[in-house]
Amino acid sequence: MKLLRSALLSLLCAAGLAHAAPPARVVGLGGAVTEIIYALDAEKTLVGSDSSSIYPAAALKLPKVGYYRAVSVEGLASLRPDLVLAADQAGPPQAMEQIRKLGSKVVMLPSAPTLAALEQRILGTATALEIPERGRTLVDRLHTELRAIRPVSQPVRVLIVSSHTGKMQGMGTDTAGDAMLTLAGGTNVLAGQTGFKPFSAEAAAALKPDVIVTTTMSVSASGSTDAFLAQPGLNATPAARNRRIVVMDDLLLLGFGPRLPEALRLLQTGLATPQTAAR
Repeated sequence: MKLLRSALLSLLCAAGLAHAAPPARVVGLGGAVTEIIYALDAEKTLVGSDSSSIYPAAALKLPKVGYYRAVSVEGLASLRPDLVLAADQAGPPQAMEQIRKLGSKVVMLPSAPTLAALEQRILGTATALEIPERGRTLVDRLHTELRAIRPVSQPVRVLIVSSHTGKMQGMGTDTAGDAMLTLAGGTNVLAGQTGFKPFSAEAAAALKPDVIVTTTMSVSASGSTDAFLAQPGLNATPAARNRRIVVMDDLLLLGFGPRLPEALRLLQTGLATPQTAAR
């Protein structure tokens, strides 16, 4: 078998079909994808990323090629990547195809907020970077940490909301926020809707959540935690009256990436313990 593999590799090299070396110039498209590259200790290959790549802090210093769903072909091509690792929502499709035609290998990775897709993201990234053993080690470590996490014991009604765009949106099913909440053991008061959808002040008050979960950027857009909770609708909820709010880093809450165990522990702490928001 070893002789067969050796002979096959020799033929591929002779035909120019085998890589002479692992990828040396890599661009990450999608915050979770870029974060995985760092988690695999392969950040030295990164020459750029998109604007959603905000963790770790070093990723903020990388040259940016726009938002991963609206990639700048010119900006990406200027970085001369030999490999582009992209969330499967990256695009537009014609931009991805143009990058391929310019000679870069493009690997699309699943972005669904599920444990199975997370494992595929990690293993797919590691395989493309030609460090598969690091991918398996990271996946094994994640599974070990996740097995130690138990859902919260008391039922908690939770409203997951984002408002960093200026419009308040609630997260229903088929979102990373809902998937996180399910793993943590909470109940999503918007389980009857799918995806991100705006909702009225009246709807927010009628939902009567025990806890509000939101992102750092959403609170920053309001100016303060007090201002965020004072928004019409939210201010009439039990969560706001009792000042029970969990504020999480955007990528930590919504990225469903290699920090998933950390994110779940933080979320569970917020769901289980009455909190007094900073004034």
